[in-house]
Amino acid sequence: MLLYLNGAFVGLLILSNILAVKLFSINEWAVLPAAVIVYVFTFPITDTIAEVYGKEAARQTVMAGFITQLAALAFIFAAIHLPSAPFFADQAAFESIFSAGFRVTLASLVSYFISQNLDVTIFHKLKARNGESKLWLRNNASTMVSQLVDTTIFITIAFYGTMPLSALAAMILTQYLFKWVVAAADTPLVYLLVKLARRSKTATQKSFA
Repeated sequence: MLLYLNGAFVGLLILSNILAVKLFSINEWAVLPAAVIVYVFTFPITDTIAEVYGKEAARQTVMAGFITQLAALAFIFAAIHLPSAPFFADQAAFESIFSAGFRVTLASLVSYFISQNLDVTIFHKLKARNGESKLWLRNNASTMVSQLVDTTIFITIAFYGTMPLSALAAMILTQYLFKWVVAAADTPLVYLLVKLARRSKTATQKSFA
């Protein structure tokens, strides 16, 4: 189960970097990066890993995601600077999209590394205090705090200078509110994942006994 959780985590992370260059609006003032609909689901995964497999396993997952993003950043940079085929007419569009993706990936690296490690730290401090009980509390508290940090850092680095400061602040606020609602709503998902992971862990331990 840990392997599947790690795979899902890294896959969602890279997909969120690709989608982040697209902005969508819910109404006149609520503007969000498309990545938000994907990235929010990485936090339940790290919380599940932290709960079942421990703090070190969660940190290893975070580091795996960080290394993968570094690789993506390098490959995007290389792809942009590869000489185009004579019949390839979309080089300008390609550079426009993926140059933005380069900045977004850089923003994601910084915000991701800080917020995900913060999430793991808060989660385990609360677990040390409450033991196995109150999973809902450590899941929500760690995610909501770390998501605020993640949103502020990411939006600032990725979009500063491309829009008015009022729009930037509105984007931070609306994206965090969206993440806050999702964090509260995904609690049943965390309980389900934890249950499945514990069952899988127990079955694996018995098979090696």
